[in-house]
Amino acid sequence: MRFTKMHGIGNDYIYVNCFEEKVDNPGEVAVKISNRHFGVGADGLILICPSDKADVSMRMFNADGSEAEMCGNGIRCVAKYTIDHGLSSAKPLKVQTGNGIMAIDYQLGDDGKMVSSTVNMGQPKLRPAEIPVNIEGENVIDRIIEVVPQQLNMTCVSMGNPHTVFFCDDVEQIDLEKIGPVIENHKLFPNRTNVHFVQLKSSDHLKMRTWERGSGITLACGTGACAVCVAGVLNRRSERVCRIDLPGGQLQINWCEDDNCVYMTGPAEEIFEGTWLL
Repeated sequence: MRFTKMHGIGNDYIYVNCFEEKVDNPGEVAVKISNRHFGVGADGLILICPSDKADVSMRMFNADGSEAEMCGNGIRCVAKYTIDHGLSSAKPLKVQTGNGIMAIDYQLGDDGKMVSSTVNMGQPKLRPAEIPVNIEGENVIDRIIEVVPQQLNMTCVSMGNPHTVFFCDDVEQIDLEKIGPVIENHKLFPNRTNVHFVQLKSSDHLKMRTWERGSGITLACGTGACAVCVAGVLNRRSERVCRIDLPGGQLQINWCEDDNCVYMTGPAEEIFEGTWLL
């Protein structure tokens, strides 16, 4: 199986061109190929596939083999692969995902390859049943979660996948490896959740660290950065247009004034190609 390794600000995945390749049991393949000691090493596996509804479609599998609805950094890499490898030249590029069809505007460099893209990530979902989270009410903004032996204030947002956001004074002081899996698998979240701790550097400049559902600590989470921007606005802590620092780099997020769309802008990089011996 031919593959390409790519990353969006350090959030790395193995990409397979399913216009040419066939992947049986992709969840099992994701577990094996993502292993950083006995495989290629990645946060997961993403398949780039034909679509009868968009220019291409994507399926995303976490490092534990579970399939996720959407990946913000991943979709920028899908767009870059699609354009750079000639699968489509549409602009905007439309990608079918588990969270619907996403439109992507992009910029090309002097060599004709994609250097940056802006993704319309759609409308954030705030109702508990849509996230989902087992809490009553119209939303989950600054609500308490019991994480023994402490109580934390959380805000929950769905960007097509579930996110739980916590504001703190210093993200580097959070023992993410310990608390991340506890929150991810908390009984409040029937589909588990992505976990983000956020520090305000200013009203339009945030810093975050992520425990990603099914993959653990990652260098970046694009849908998570969108959720963090939304949570910041809902808690009156940050502005609708902001820069977000992640361990792997920076994303620009814009939650538009009518609340209908969140735009994410950032880079994507192709690292290397190879052959996986199935």
